[in-house]
Amino acid sequence: MTTSTDLSTVYLGFRLPHPFIVGASPLVDHLDNVRRLEDAGSAAIVMRSLFEEQITAAQTGRIHHLDPFDQQFATVLTYFPEPERYAFGPDEYLEQLRRIKSAVHVPVIASLNGSSAETWLTFAQQMAQAGADALELNVYEVVTDPKQASAQVERNVVKVAHELKRVVKIPIAVKVSPYFTAFAHLAQELDQVGADGLIMFNRFYQPDFDIQSLTVAPHIVLSGSSELLLRLRWLAILHGHVRASLGVCGGVSHPNDGIKAILAGAHAVQMVSAILRHGPAYLGVMREGLSKWMEAHTFTRLDDVRGRLSLANSPDPSAFERANYMRTLSSWNAAAPTESAADVPSRSSGFVK
Repeated sequence: MTTSTDLSTVYLGFRLPHPFIVGASPLVDHLDNVRRLEDAGSAAIVMRSLFEEQITAAQTGRIHHLDPFDQQFATVLTYFPEPERYAFGPDEYLEQLRRIKSAVHVPVIASLNGSSAETWLTFAQQMAQAGADALELNVYEVVTDPKQASAQVERNVVKVAHELKRVVKIPIAVKVSPYFTAFAHLAQELDQVGADGLIMFNRFYQPDFDIQSLTVAPHIVLSGSSELLLRLRWLAILHGHVRASLGVCGGVSHPNDGIKAILAGAHAVQMVSAILRHGPAYLGVMREGLSKWMEAHTFTRLDDVRGRLSLANSPDPSAFERANYMRTLSSWNAAAPTESAADVPSRSSGFVK
């Protein structure tokens, strides 16, 4: 694609030709796919996550300090997948990382998924030695203990990031969830302990209920544009307030979604679901859509676009605050639906018209 626009961006210290990269997923489990993604123009490659539980099980035979041979923990440990269900064990992950590094010329980002600041984090050193250009720390934890305070949860997240920065020298991006009381404060704390990037957001894969078997079942759907708004909000709020690169993950389905993310302040736009739907060539569609939009609006550099609609630069800063919430609800005046006789409750039902 020939263009006069400069789509280049800096993410985690890497100069990338454009902001679109493949996010952590099974897309890079096979080298043929990795090469196709690079050929299609992915500016970087993020490997799928290796889980804390896999590493500790391989190192100590335990998961979260629970002994699999202790009968009292037997039921809890059955909830975790069997080792053979994972795409890669720790050793296989390192070997796949080496293969990918040998196969492509773009930055390769390894991924660790965990929630505690413990010895498993030292595995990051082996990832760096295997050739990872950077590391994505995917902090995923659903806190179900009512005795655990929110402040402690935030301290744990910051502690994990701080410990990881202590053991490795390569850039670290932290992928977090939005479910914190004061997310901007948490982001600033992660920035202060040296996180090189912040990625918004982790997706919570919520289970469904099977009403026939009366069981709780895993449930996964590909993301869509409707998930982007929360990410845009926080990108726009954080832009200019943290040193770290800002990345978006989830909800980028169309070129317009990528444009919005950059207007909010994103340095990199991770894509998975759109590539699963449309194939690697869709990366080119995203680049072309961004380039054409920039030309139509007479932008020549991506740096001129980034953050134009952030909280600091927005012509309507209240759009990110409580005033917008109130204005939105006050402006909603949906037409009354057509009611049939069956829809209207009787006066004896307790409803008041």
